[in-house]
Amino acid sequence: MKIITSIFDLNKEIKNYKNVGFVPTMGGIHNGHISLIKASQKKKSKTIVSIFVNPTQFNKMIDFKKYPRNINNDIISLKKLNIDYLFLPTTKDIYKFKSKKFVLRKKDKILCAKFRKGHFEGVLNVMNRLMSIIKSKDLFMGEKDYQQLHLIRKFLSKKFDVRINACPTIRTTDKIALSTRNKLLNKKSLEKASQIAKLLIKIKKRSKTQSSKFKLDLSTYKKELEKKFNIKIDYLEFRDEKSLKLNNFRTKFRLFIAYTINKIRLIDNF
Repeated sequence: MKIITSIFDLNKEIKNYKNVGFVPTMGGIHNGHISLIKASQKKKSKTIVSIFVNPTQFNKMIDFKKYPRNINNDIISLKKLNIDYLFLPTTKDIYKFKSKKFVLRKKDKILCAKFRKGHFEGVLNVMNRLMSIIKSKDLFMGEKDYQQLHLIRKFLSKKFDVRINACPTIRTTDKIALSTRNKLLNKKSLEKASQIAKLLIKIKKRSKTQSSKFKLDLSTYKKELEKKFNIKIDYLEFRDEKSLKLNNFRTKFRLFIAYTINKIRLIDNF
């Protein structure tokens, strides 16, 4: 594994490779990231993993500062996976060149975009910059951050002529979706997150047989979950898997949730 910290050095290394797989991360490497890396390696791509905690996608500076970081552990984990390149750019390097600014339309301001002002504009901005630098043939992203995946596919896939490989959410045996943010949760909060995930899986299963009247019951479930687990839910919604429109239950759909537990915001979909 070669560690590269500058755009110039990265360009020099990969300029002759036509088949490059790119796995963008913000570090805190876990089995979810590892599944993306293995998917890239399975395609026999030269695999580049980036670690960059992007300041422009955080709504509050305190959240940016508290985001879990342990670059030494990440390097140890990635060396074991035998990736080709680890790209560790600085904020100055990433933002030193001009790039298109993204503005979400009203129809895109749903789910997390409704509750995290400027978050996805920041995500699209940094991904546009990273993809301009790396010019990969394949991009590998997890389905846990489903709205992020949807917007990157919508705004950037055609621009870069890149194949966006969506990889399934990886969960613990307790059904918690793997996330770097989980490291901020104490044992009690993790137990609650497990119970919430298991209940939502049941709700999703029930919805397939009771769809016509089930749509009306989500507000009740929302209140019950908030009360039972002492959490604040931003949204609990069924949405179309392809368009993210509120679901009519005639096409494939997912159940989306975002909630705050012990001051840590978690997202998931089923």
